[in-house]
Amino acid sequence: MATARLLAAEGASLYLAARNVDRLTVVASDLRLRGAQYVAEAVIDLDNTTLHSALIGDVIQQLGGLDLVLLAHGVLGDQEEAEKNYATAEEILRTNLLSAISLLTLLANYFVQQRAGCLAVITSVAGDRGRKSNYIYGTSKGALNIFLDGLRNRIDREGVHVLTIRPGFVATAMTIHLPQGPLFASPQTIATGILSAIAKRKDVAYLPWFWAIIMLIIRNIPERFFKKLDL
Repeated sequence: MATARLLAAEGASLYLAARNVDRLTVVASDLRLRGAQYVAEAVIDLDNTTLHSALIGDVIQQLGGLDLVLLAHGVLGDQEEAEKNYATAEEILRTNLLSAISLLTLLANYFVQQRAGCLAVITSVAGDRGRKSNYIYGTSKGALNIFLDGLRNRIDREGVHVLTIRPGFVATAMTIHLPQGPLFASPQTIATGILSAIAKRKDVAYLPWFWAIIMLIIRNIPERFFKKLDL
């Protein structure tokens, strides 16, 4: 929402897709007031991948084309329940990984055809290394990171920009239950970073920047030590 507000202030035409109809209506109205040239909206559960093709077709028709997509949907999930129940783990993977792969496959082919466009995808620093506190969520984001690496390798030469956005802790509804420490960033800070990374055609953006250093250290801890840490 914070990113959409910045785009609205620039007079962008926007298409919003979400599953909470009440929230969607409020956000759409807010963006119109903030200067968006046009705002269309669709109520959809992106877990249902059979709806994706029709959704993208409607986006293109409503906007008269498409040059930027920001995938920002996902769930944190219940790690403890997912450890006991595969169905719970599968739900997390379906939302965070499989639905994204479905959308990205369709969108990438569209952008390759027009030889232009940007696919900006929010993953997470949690995908850089599995930790016992959230390795199901981390798996979904880590696998998505790898998918984006491969997709970038395939279509960058076709003029399509693929941006992997790896935020750390962000003060949103998803993290409201967590203690808000000094590593937490505001949605506005992340939104500014996203648009900057898009403008600079970055491949990977850690947001805020210091997470690149933190995760470099974490990735390089030897496994014999790492497996004994409470993370």
